[in-house]
Amino acid sequence: VQLQASGGGSVQSGGSLRLSCAGSGFRFDAYTIGWFRQAPGKEREGVSSISRGAGSTFYADSVKGRFTISRDNAKNTVYLQMNNLKPEDTAVYYCAISPTPTMSPRFFRSWGQGTLVTVSS
Repeated sequence: VQLQASGGGSVQSGGSLRLSCAGSGFRFDAYTIGWFRQAPGKEREGVSSISRGAGSTFYADSVKGRFTISRDNAKNTVYLQMNNLKPEDTAVYYCAISPTPTMSPRFFRSWGQGTLVTVSS
């Protein structure tokens, strides 16, 4: 199982980025995919997740209305569109898989290497 997160970068407050999570080595459409982030000195927190058929999506309160998660199972990829970014969104973003629709980190595994998002004020 491999997950590769990409699309991070440096933007100013109010800007946008789209993260991608590409999966391989497993049946991609059988799993919920989640995005998590970890800022320096803070614990990892759930950002958003999407169920295997995209029927269920979850968002942290801090990103609702600004972030949108989607998936393309034909491309084995999940996207996280991040708009109106704020300095507090600065973190390393990771993706992971879960057999159930949830956003609780304890149900996720196969954490990929993260991608750094830096938002300046």
